[in-house]
Amino acid sequence: MTRSNKSNRRGGKRWVAKVNTDSTHPPAGLFTRNASTIARTLASKKVSPKGPGSGMRMLTYFINRAGRGLSAKRRAELEKVLARRVERARAGRKAA
Repeated sequence: MTRSNKSNRRGGKRWVAKVNTDSTHPPAGLFTRNASTIARTLASKKVSPKGPGSGMRMLTYFINRAGRGLSAKRRAELEKVLARRVERARAGRKAA
């Protein structure tokens, strides 16, 4: 990468900074809590009126947006939430 590309990437000109969404309404500080609390909150209709899939997309977006600034411990906890939601979705499909 050239020097100018590196400075642009770190200079705040990222597409993710311009994203606005109204599909989920997570409470402040939600992503700093434990995995079970995050999963339960993201699955609620109050936070994700369009369903739990919307909450999971918000979590994936948060993980991607945090990038390298997310500690390994925090990333592992957030990935655990994703794994729990995927297992729950699979269990629901098998029961139906």
